Amino acid sequence: MKQQDQELVVVDGARTPFALANREFANIGADELGSIACKHLLARHPEMAQRIAEVIFGCVGPDATVANIARVISLRAGIDESVPALTVQRNCASGMEALAQVFHRRDRPSNRVFLVGGTESMSSYPFYFGNEMKSLFSQLGRAKTSVARIRELLKFRPRFLRPRIALLEGLTDPICGLSMGKTAENLAREFGITRAAQDEYALMSHQRAARSQERLREESVVCITEAEAIRDDTSVRPNQDLAALAKLRSVFTRNYGTVTAGNSCAVTDGACAMLVASPQALEPDTETLGYVRDCVTVALAPQRMGLGPVYAMAALLEKNGLELSDIDLFEINEAFAAQVLACLQASKSKSFCRQELNRNRSLGEIPLERLNVNGGAIALGHPVGASGARIVLTMLKEMKRQNLRYGIAALCVGGGQGSAVLLER
Repeated sequence: MKQQDQELVVVDGARTPFALANREFANIGADELGSIACKHLLARHPEMAQRIAEVIFGCVGPDATVANIARVISLRAGIDESVPALTVQRNCASGMEALAQVFHRRDRPSNRVFLVGGTESMSSYPFYFGNEMKSLFSQLGRAKTSVARIRELLKFRPRFLRPRIALLEGLTDPICGLSMGKTAENLAREFGITRAAQDEYALMSHQRAARSQERLREESVVCITEAEAIRDDTSVRPNQDLAALAKLRSVFTRNYGTVTAGNSCAVTDGACAMLVASPQALEPDTETLGYVRDCVTVALAPQRMGLGPVYAMAALLEKNGLELSDIDLFEINEAFAAQVLACLQASKSKSFCRQELNRNRSLGEIPLERLNVNGGAIALGHPVGASGARIVLTMLKEMKRQNLRYGIAALCVGGGQGSAVLLER
């Protein structure tokens, strides 16, 4: 394990509810969502607000008006302007990367705390015009006379107005050319995961989230919008059933695909914040959630990015001298049901672990009763910059309830990476 001076304590955390994109939080930017989570958290710990050394937030697609969104969040949350702020981006693991940035710092002040987390407004992802329209506007701006401007306008073609959708383009890997959904289809075929198995897993996610509403409220705060007060994650469907899931058409591979909107994560808006510190920065009687023992990030083929958690967990366990059986609780971000189920199969496959992880035995089996016990992103949603922080907070809260020792939170990362954190109470 890490030496005492390298340990990191998670003191507390808070998040907004996660709301379906273009609905309840459609008019609330990622910076405001982040500041809401921070304000509520700091209100519970006013004594720490003056001791923050730095604010680090993850965000995948910040609006152009809020460059270095962590700084904007910091100032809007009322943190002193002398406190620096850093924005990090590691796709779906951005919120976890904010935590890792503090963990790996060798010059971490021993008497200060850090405010970390992630935020995302997927409602704010823009539609924009392509290069032809951009060129036309540019030439119009350079035209000096009315005749020149008319000449440029005559070059216009209706196709110039065909929009490019930032969300769809951002979810397509530029190296392998596949959307994230198609990488999940790859894993479904590779591991023989049926549509029925994916739908059953999605149903379980919704059922667990619905049953855990009171528990999830312990980590979330009330958000006041122009129309209403939002208390709970809005994509959870308490009455979901297999018949309804079975009616949905595949999204990414029309004729023979198995990945649908129902067995994929919900596209959502939300934010999560955590106060973390070195143990020396805290009074002996300070109530905390747990320790961050280690953070790792690994890389793999982009077209199999969904297996990232397996690679990351294997590296994390080996580095810390632990076995999978030592871990009491798991959170694997549910980008797709197929992706999570593939991770479960790969983890217990001797041949996979031998060929891909250079192990002479399997990593081990992850029991469903210890995985995402309060539901996952299929039900709760996946605001990409925030989910890495959310699964850490959710896990630590549950470890405290059950008095468990070890937990691992992990995500697959678009582009072919995996991130994981080892937590201990």
